[in-house]
Amino acid sequence: MADPDALRTRFTHALRAARGGPDTPGPDPLPYADNLLARWREPQRRYHTLTHLTAVLDHIDVLEKHAADPDVVRLAAWFHDAVYFPDRSENEERSARLAERALPEAGLSDAKTAEVARLVRLTLTHDPAADDPDGQVLCDADLAILAAPPSAYAAYTAAVREEYGFVPQPAFREGRATILHQLLDLPRLFRTPYGEREWEATARYNLAGELALLES
Repeated sequence: MADPDALRTRFTHALRAARGGPDTPGPDPLPYADNLLARWREPQRRYHTLTHLTAVLDHIDVLEKHAADPDVVRLAAWFHDAVYFPDRSENEERSARLAERALPEAGLSDAKTAEVARLVRLTLTHDPAADDPDGQVLCDADLAILAAPPSAYAAYTAAVREEYGFVPQPAFREGRATILHQLLDLPRLFRTPYGEREWEATARYNLAGELALLES
C-alpha cells in the first residue's frame, strides 16, 4: 500500500538533493509533490498508480549505485507517468513536457531539468544506451515488475487489462501478445548488472507464461 506522506518526503529529499543539497535555496517542494500525487491518483489508472510509483522508487534505491545521478533518476520516476491516459499514445511526451515546465519553477537547474525530461522520454522505448547509466537504472526500475513473484505478476497483468477495459478482448489479446513477443525478442530486458543478474530469468519466465496463456 502506497503511503502518500512517505512519498512526499521522498520527493522532497530527491528535489532538494538534485537542487544541490538541503541548504540550497528554492521553493517549497510540497506543492509540487502534491500536484504529482494527485495525478498518480487519477481514476483512469489501475496499474500506473501510487503503488507503481512507490515500486519504481524502491527499485531505484536498489539500483542506486549504478546511477550517475540517482536523485535526478528519482525525479524522472515521479514524472515518467505523471500524464497517463491509456487511450492515448503521447503520455511520455506530455509527461516530459510537464517536467520541463514544473522543475525549473521548483528550483532545478536547466541542465538537470533537461536530463529528467530525457529520461522520461526514454521510458517510451526502454532502450537506454550502453553509456547511459541513469537511463539504465530508470528503465530497469520501471520494468522490474516483470520479475515479480507469480501472485504479484498476475495482479499486474490484471491491472493492465483493467486500464485497457475499453479495448475488446480479442484486440487486447493480440496487442498484448505483440508486446510480449517484442520484449522476449530483446537480447536483454535489464541493462544494469543487478537487473540482469537478479531479474532477467524470472522476467522471461513470467513473460513466456503470460504469452502462452494469451495464445492458448
